Amino acid sequence: MRPLRVLAAALLLVFLSPPGPARAAPVERLYGSANRTFATTARRVALTFNAAWDTAGIGDVLLTLRRYGAPATFFPTGQFAERHPEAVRAMAGWGGVASHSHTHPHFAGLSRDAVEREVTAADRALRAAGAVPLPFFRFPYGEATPQGIAHVNSLGFADIEWTTDTKGYLGTAGGMTVEKAVRRVADVLAPGAIVQLHVGSGDGSGQVLDAEALPRIIELVRSRGYEVSDLRTLLDPVVPSAP
Repeated sequence: MRPLRVLAAALLLVFLSPPGPARAAPVERLYGSANRTFATTARRVALTFNAAWDTAGIGDVLLTLRRYGAPATFFPTGQFAERHPEAVRAMAGWGGVASHSHTHPHFAGLSRDAVEREVTAADRALRAAGAVPLPFFRFPYGEATPQGIAHVNSLGFADIEWTTDTKGYLGTAGGMTVEKAVRRVADVLAPGAIVQLHVGSGDGSGQVLDAEALPRIIELVRSRGYEVSDLRTLLDPVVPSAP
């Protein structure tokens, strides 16, 4: 029952601290590539979380983000949104929410029609859960091919991938530890890095190493002079240079 209690507490806290206003969407400038970093020369990194399994770590993740005042972007699947709409609302209450497909298939072998069904079904499920999705999409298993990217771009979504995955989802049974997860972030810190984490336990054990590692990751980032940035700023209008 603990994850439910933590999630309930996180829900209350995030809605007491609503996010900033919605932004315009010049998303087309992100088309044509797997965006594994975001364009900046400043010491800024972004935290992103995939959600396709259970809700075991969501409450702890949201509480940590609020405690540190750190933004994040969440990528739930449509099926996750159908099973756990309250969790998706909690994510949307703190940060941006975007699509990770509907059923988490391998996209490499999908037809164009199948890609469209996956993308549109996920978008409907996120909206039905109470989120207003960002025009971002993340391919399951990182299978971002030029053809797949072109397909999701044609549906109005930019592909957002990652610079590094903490691999915390593997758990201790998969040879991972909190220390290794933090080290995978430390090894790639550079302006514009995008970190991928997960909020659930893929094996149903309830162990979420990424939730445990998150405080140390944020402290590491800030100790090196970096700011945790919100990927929603990718949708800010481009300010033209002065003549």
